[in-house]
Amino acid sequence: MPRTGRTELLLIDGRLVPASDGGTFDNVNPATEEVLGSTADGTSEDMDGGIAAARKAFDNTSWSTDPAFRVHCLRQLQAALIKNADQLKADLVAEIGTPVVLTGGPQFDTPVEGVGWVADLSERYAWEVELGEAPGPTGTSRRLLRREPVGVVGAITPWNFPTQINLAKVAPALAAGCTVVLKPAPDSPWAATALGRIVAEETDIPAGVLNVVASSRHEIGHQLAADPRVDMVSFTGSTATGRAVMSAAAQNLTKVFLELGGKSALIALDDADPATAAVTAAFHITTHAGQGCAILSRLLVPRARYEATLTTLVETLRGWPYGDPTDPSTLMGPLISEHQRRRVLSYVERGVAEGARIALGGGIPAARPRGWFVEPTVLAGVRENDTVAQEEIFGPVLCVIPYDGGDDEAVRIANNSAYGLSGGVISASPERAQAVARRLRVGTVSVNGGNYYGFDVPFGGYRNSGIGRESGVAGFEEYLQIKAMAEAVRG
Repeated sequence: MPRTGRTELLLIDGRLVPASDGGTFDNVNPATEEVLGSTADGTSEDMDGGIAAARKAFDNTSWSTDPAFRVHCLRQLQAALIKNADQLKADLVAEIGTPVVLTGGPQFDTPVEGVGWVADLSERYAWEVELGEAPGPTGTSRRLLRREPVGVVGAITPWNFPTQINLAKVAPALAAGCTVVLKPAPDSPWAATALGRIVAEETDIPAGVLNVVASSRHEIGHQLAADPRVDMVSFTGSTATGRAVMSAAAQNLTKVFLELGGKSALIALDDADPATAAVTAAFHITTHAGQGCAILSRLLVPRARYEATLTTLVETLRGWPYGDPTDPSTLMGPLISEHQRRRVLSYVERGVAEGARIALGGGIPAARPRGWFVEPTVLAGVRENDTVAQEEIFGPVLCVIPYDGGDDEAVRIANNSAYGLSGGVISASPERAQAVARRLRVGTVSVNGGNYYGFDVPFGGYRNSGIGRESGVAGFEEYLQIKAMAEAVRG
């Protein structure tokens, strides 16, 4: 079980410290509404100190120029995360309400494995590439492309998959030779402060290379994005906040990486098995209570198969195991906060007001009087332009949309979105499913249940779902600059 009553500290310039004004904020278990403990509530002064430390470490130490040492430190970090895995997983379940079963995959084990993958990539990476000789107006030149770290990175992370996203930013940034200031969401501070504590106590990562400034103050994130000493801002969160981050960074022409929202569609083609479509949709919408940007929250079904698929879907979800996130059989836990629960339920009300009907759920489960739970919910009869079909709900609410015009109509409806993060296609024909998947304007697609998630796979979206890619070689190279060099060849 998690250690209760403790106060987590900030990591600034190699030291674990309280907030400059001594303030703290509570960390609350969303499944029980109990206070787990507290976290140092970072101030503007603390953020300034973290940025200054990162700037100094990048400019005045050998961190940016010693890839072998960075690999050594990353391997230490991975080993320490594995050693402390039981406690770190228990804390994750307690502070965000994730089902414990997810800690064996995307919430912990997979991203920790990814730290080793990033270290391996850095070890074999071609930091310099010869382009050969070329003639020019002043004679022949020998040309070289060199990759160098972008500099100080401000990493701003959300609460839904905190360890995964913290590591997806911190590990490649450090491997690239950058220094980092990590600002976690106030709903999930301990995943970040634990990372800071492990770096300080169990690795050789020098002071200032990683700084962790947790805070309940949202303006602290704006301060990080707007600071001219920061060379890149890496942000994951809502599209609205992403716009604000980009605006703040634009004042200094600071590079940004943005991984934002999604309203992803799962297309069941007219030859798809209704049971397969139902189970796939049920799994997606209940994973971490639907609190994921790439979750498939729209199910598109041919009208001729609509009622059969809807019936199967409702029966599937009616017996879906949800509740206590510490129970290994639980597949869905609570929402992160009462605020988020009110937001989700307001979307259900809006859907009904616009003509949808509640086929299942739609409220607070009577058996869960404590904790911020919402029933798995199915909205039937949703039209493609309804609010619930266009806006990100971030809860266990599935919108089932009928279509009439074959594959072309399904693709058109799926692409009728401001977002473009993910999608899915189900068909009895792999070739047909692949053809439809290629037409979706999204960054990731699951074909017949295929799993694209992995630390070696670039993740990101089109349109309002963001800019750039996280993970994979492309995600690593987000943290690098390209320098072209040419040397005159003397005859």
